Amino acid sequence: MSAKQTTTNKAIRIFQLLKQALQGKEMDFTQGSMRRAVLLLAIPMMLEMIMESVFALVDLYFVGHLEHGSEAIQTVGLTESVLTIIYSLAIGMSMATTAVVARRIGEKDPVAAAKAGMQAVVLSVVFNLIISIGGFVYATSILKLMGASEQTAALGTPFVQIMMSGSVVIILLFLINGIFRGAGNAAIAMKSLWIANIANIILCPLLINGLGPIPAFGLTGAAMATTIGRGIGVCYQIYHLINGKSSIKIKLSYFSPHLQQMLALIKIATPAIFQFIIASCSWIFLAQLVATTGGDHGSAGYQTALRLMMFFMLPAWGLSNAAATLVGQNLGAKNIQRAEDSVLRTAKYIMIYMAAAMVITFTAGHYFISFFTEDVMIRQYAANALNIMSAGFIFYGLAMVLISAFNGAGDTWTPTWVNFFGFWCFQIPLAYFLSKYLDLGPKGVFIAIPVAETGIAVAGYFLFKRGKWKTIKV
Repeated sequence: MSAKQTTTNKAIRIFQLLKQALQGKEMDFTQGSMRRAVLLLAIPMMLEMIMESVFALVDLYFVGHLEHGSEAIQTVGLTESVLTIIYSLAIGMSMATTAVVARRIGEKDPVAAAKAGMQAVVLSVVFNLIISIGGFVYATSILKLMGASEQTAALGTPFVQIMMSGSVVIILLFLINGIFRGAGNAAIAMKSLWIANIANIILCPLLINGLGPIPAFGLTGAAMATTIGRGIGVCYQIYHLINGKSSIKIKLSYFSPHLQQMLALIKIATPAIFQFIIASCSWIFLAQLVATTGGDHGSAGYQTALRLMMFFMLPAWGLSNAAATLVGQNLGAKNIQRAEDSVLRTAKYIMIYMAAAMVITFTAGHYFISFFTEDVMIRQYAANALNIMSAGFIFYGLAMVLISAFNGAGDTWTPTWVNFFGFWCFQIPLAYFLSKYLDLGPKGVFIAIPVAETGIAVAGYFLFKRGKWKTIKV
């Protein structure tokens, strides 16, 4: 076979792999090529998270060009920091649901998988209702508590109220995607984010700036666009749950509270929720520390840098989610060695990706920053933050895969304790010490982030090799 034919055949195989990954068919990942299994899951999951990262950048771009740009950017950033509590609930329940659904699919029991998924939906919606009401009522106080000025708090209150009251769509978007991932259908999860994001991109300029009969809502319009866009994505998910073509077929009876199933989900989800709340509260504290030591410009610069970091890190998170599905399904099928090998293969790919992302942020980060704001001081803070924080990209990626592997196995306590010691016992004290006692200000916070994340990755790898996760029953 000639070199030309070899290249052509390789290109055909790559195209067929991409086509299969994007088709939206559920697959059995307990057998066959490990490399193919990782890529079939990782491609749509990465594309899904790229869309989630674009959500944040679209909002940042449009609000950054409003009249009160620095206040608007700060409001969006601080609100996202608070919403991470909602994300923690969504991601924690999503992780638990993925673990249980994947395990049941590996055991060839799709009915039990569907029942578990619907019980997770009921639980999550009830808990979110309580949080969203509190967020709506105390919106102004939340912004002030985060270090926002009186002017920023007054400007951002409607934005926070809409985002908090519409947060149920965040919960459902994450949770239902977790169901599809556990079933091995990552493409549906990806497509729901694409639809939601396209709607957001169209609605953002219309509702922020106005057009014809549509009034300009300013910053509030960004919240409206995001909530409506995510709502459309949820409608797409629900359609695929009820159309009968998926192995996850829902019935009304599945929504009736089933105490034993709920308790089993809560047992797995509770530490998973806590692990993300621990991380979220750490980020909230860091955002508040930057706001108090760097003022509005320092806070806006930090939030800009974080959004750009998330643009590169969310696809990596999508890739790491492949490990959760592979671990869950293979443990369900009693393929323990294959479960471990899938994590190591995924870790290899994610570290290569994050190394490339680190090079891009080092060489072109300042160009990306200038696209979102024209304020010189915000640009300076953002560039400094991005250069320092992105130095730990490779370790961020490794930590993501290991945490996903533990969660996919149902061992949600291990990453919870790793996060507790890594964030609360190390990162927060270090950031406070560097910024306050060594008088480094926001720079001290920036330094503490990659240092702590490196420690978390090393601890996670040590615990993964010990292998307790292989014995967890769900």
